[in-house]
Amino acid sequence: MPAQLNHTIVHASDQNRSARFLTELLGLPDPVRYGPFLVVEVANGVSLDYATSRGPITGQHYAFLVSEEEFDEIFGRIRERGLDYWADPFHSQPGQINRNDGGRGVYWDDPDGHALEIITRPYGSGA
Repeated sequence: MPAQLNHTIVHASDQNRSARFLTELLGLPDPVRYGPFLVVEVANGVSLDYATSRGPITGQHYAFLVSEEEFDEIFGRIRERGLDYWADPFHSQPGQINRNDGGRGVYWDDPDGHALEIITRPYGSGA
């Protein structure tokens, strides 16, 4: 069997706050406790396992492929909450979305500075 990503650990200053932030914005089921982790399942069988960490959190990047309809719903929740968002990962295009590869994409930060992204077309898939 070829290697598949099964899960990744997401370090957070407050695992409950961060896991719920993601599930609420993406419209996912509530996180489930598994030992010291709060597990957020996404549609392709990969989970993000939130762990409360002491000390500084090093920001990571998590990108989610969504449908056009889901993009509208999620982007609506981002705007309803008054969250800052950008068209690029470097935060140089504030208040904008991108239209790369004929789709749409947007970036925003979670409470610990992890860069979250939704896209409707995989990068490099062409227009």
